[in-house]
Amino acid sequence: MYKILFINSMILGTLISISSYSWLSMWMGLEINLLSIIPLFSNNKNTFSSESSLKYFITQAMASLILLMSILLLLITNEFIHPLMNSSLKMMMDSALLTKLGAAPFHFWFPEVIEGLSWINSWILLTWQKIAPFMLLMNNKTSSNMLIMAITTSLVISTVNSMNQISMRKILAYSSINHIAWMLSTLMMSLSAWVFYFLIYSIINTNIIYIFNSTKTFFINQMNNLMTQNKLVKFTFLTNFLSLGGLPPFLGFLPKWLVVNWLVNNQMMIIGMTMIVITLIMTFVYTRLIISPMTLNTVEIKNKTISPNNSVIMFINSITLTGLVFCTMMFNLM
Repeated sequence: MYKILFINSMILGTLISISSYSWLSMWMGLEINLLSIIPLFSNNKNTFSSESSLKYFITQAMASLILLMSILLLLITNEFIHPLMNSSLKMMMDSALLTKLGAAPFHFWFPEVIEGLSWINSWILLTWQKIAPFMLLMNNKTSSNMLIMAITTSLVISTVNSMNQISMRKILAYSSINHIAWMLSTLMMSLSAWVFYFLIYSIINTNIIYIFNSTKTFFINQMNNLMTQNKLVKFTFLTNFLSLGGLPPFLGFLPKWLVVNWLVNNQMMIIGMTMIVITLIMTFVYTRLIISPMTLNTVEIKNKTISPNNSVIMFINSITLTGLVFCTMMFNLM
């Protein structure tokens, strides 16, 4: 029962942050969210959850401290301050928000925290916990130079670090950092573009984490024995990784298409080309994950796993597989 209380207060903290008119109430909403999610991370069955909770709390508390200090300095000295100092304080505030978000180069805590969490808590960290920092970054009107620095760093670090990982939670963490770079680029566009990207990313992530949680899959070598009874369900599930990489036939291609189209129209060719090339390398990591389960037929079941509901999987996968067609038709009608 206590989890219901903390989930409600976690949602309330995020809603307070994104609906506030003052920076102090936004900071208060972030703190309510933080203090609510720490008890949710604790799990008696997982010995690493306490360590992850402590790492998450220390990092988020440090970022909140920097955020509050920059807010107070801006409020106190806003009328008498030099413009250069004003921009430095805003950069400090952006750095604190990027730390809360887990964007590179402030990503050091993200993979380490998610490695000790259950799949449900990982889903919360990968999706819901991004909403408030992104809204605050949009409210702060972050400079384009700061955004471009964070975008480039996030793309490069996530791609390089995901190459030698065998843990699925760390791979999804670095994948999240990669998608954070694309979501940061939507902040230069509009709020609706970010909401559209975030919803599609959340749908794909929800499907992947639902399967991993049901089958108790945590490492790459366990994917070979994933849903060997039904090949069609297995194939449609594995295509979610291609959608996560942004390949054209799948739904994940649509938000990246919109971002690249906006960058080209605004003469930002270099950053657009950089994002495309580095994301193509990230797609290699996803391909490495799915090539072995797709091509090798293995039936060695070493531990008893829960068989997920095939009808639910097919329904969610159909959204990922056919969503691009329906969205394209809808845009044409509009």
